[in-house]
Amino acid sequence: MTEQVTEPSHPEGSMPPPGQPQDEQQDVEKKQHEVSNTVEESIKYWQDDDAIPKKLEMIRHTLQNVVGLEESFDVLLREMTFGGRRVGLFYLNGFAKDEVMTMILARLSFLNKLSITSNALKAFFECYIPHIQVEKIDKMSEAINKVLAGSSVFFIEHETTALMVDVKSFPTRGLEEPSLEKVVRGSRDGFTETLLTNVTLVRRRLRDPGLKYEMVQVGRRTRTDVCIAYIDDIADKRQVEAVRKKIKAVNIDGLPLADKQLEEVIINKGWNPYPLVRYSERPDVVAAHLLDGNIVIFVDTSPSVIILPTTFFDLCQHAEENRQTAFMGTYLRSVRFIGIFASLFLLPLWLLLVIEPGLKPAALQIIGPMETGKIPLIVQFLLAELGVDLMRMAAVHTPSPLAIALGLLAAILVGDIAVKAGVFVNEVILYMAIAAVGMFATPSYELSLANRIVRLFLLVAVALFKVPGLVIGTTIWVVYLAVNRSYNSSYLWPFIPFNANALFNILVRQPVLYMKQRPSFNKTRDNTKMPPDTTP
Repeated sequence: MTEQVTEPSHPEGSMPPPGQPQDEQQDVEKKQHEVSNTVEESIKYWQDDDAIPKKLEMIRHTLQNVVGLEESFDVLLREMTFGGRRVGLFYLNGFAKDEVMTMILARLSFLNKLSITSNALKAFFECYIPHIQVEKIDKMSEAINKVLAGSSVFFIEHETTALMVDVKSFPTRGLEEPSLEKVVRGSRDGFTETLLTNVTLVRRRLRDPGLKYEMVQVGRRTRTDVCIAYIDDIADKRQVEAVRKKIKAVNIDGLPLADKQLEEVIINKGWNPYPLVRYSERPDVVAAHLLDGNIVIFVDTSPSVIILPTTFFDLCQHAEENRQTAFMGTYLRSVRFIGIFASLFLLPLWLLLVIEPGLKPAALQIIGPMETGKIPLIVQFLLAELGVDLMRMAAVHTPSPLAIALGLLAAILVGDIAVKAGVFVNEVILYMAIAAVGMFATPSYELSLANRIVRLFLLVAVALFKVPGLVIGTTIWVVYLAVNRSYNSSYLWPFIPFNANALFNILVRQPVLYMKQRPSFNKTRDNTKMPPDTTP
């Protein structure tokens, strides 16, 4: 397939170059004028319909022009004869399981003409292909798409139906604990880049017959597998249908960047910095959200999954809180909230108290530098923010053995010398470090980045307008979050709209037996987690 349109190499009606057959010349002219966006359109262009040709020569001709057979080294059509019938095995070299295919071909090699009835397709399907996942296919486009997804297809001469054998084997890594969601005590398995592995990890934890996995392919060229997961008798059916329609309506070339691109397409949040979905790489977290009535979206080739709808407070929670006792979980959650809000408001408040010393109570007179340094404080904060971002980016791109050396370089050479040179004052470095710790304590990486932008906005507002800047800036931030919607659900629930019981459950990690109902935020069909207590 190609999207480029070029002019013929010779005028229309002229003879082909000497030594070039007429059929090959027609193919060249077709390729020069071919414009197609899908496999189906390309097949119809080359063979006028989407049926499977009866002749292997015609099948080979179509595969040569559509998928680059004999041009791409990994696209193969192995022609053999079994029981007097010519058979073409179409597969991709990197996906087919050699052991399984060898076993199937070994069984077929013992066939003779007497073993094959007049209906060769039926004989192959029912008797001679010893494999579990075998499917009949009657469209050429479906056969090609199945092979591009990793399966293998048998074309039998004089038959208009092919046999698809699912023997795909994707390159994958072993199960590892997610680096962003580590816990002290708990499971160490995390999602990988293989969709089948990921849904199996969740199914292992949820043996509920109501757990549904709906598969959809997205992208005209990538045809990425997307799985919509929900518990049928818990999740809101209208919400599931809305998600399903949006995913099926996606009409783009593909999703090479997997779940992030899909989120932008179906959420359409534009330039909004705040995440309107939650990402997780832990199967236990995903299973817990499914039981709460959320919808989960798996995207093939991505080790993280999308959980929706979500709220600002959902993004502030971590699995570690539920791995400890209720008391310690509440303590950890409180510390986490303090760190998150410190990362937002500590620097603007300190800057305001330095600019307006009259606002400081007597107990806080020690706040504020003795000298402001050679550079204005707001510029120091902006430079420090830029330095933290550079350090974070450098740490991501630095090999692990050199990460410690990078930290020492930043702390000793850059930070200490910058203070001694008068570029920064000590308190700017101190409070910037506290805010950075609070930012790194935020469970959601996307939320921490968005909060950093808000912190910069509040710093500039305080530097320009002082007290009104902080008050108006904070009000704008709260209103902005309040008008956000995560799939028609309030982003600040249960604060806006206010729900005292749900807000208490957010702030306090309740014991399991006390959590008898699911969050009303998800509009679940079954709101009860356990039967009511009927003991006298």
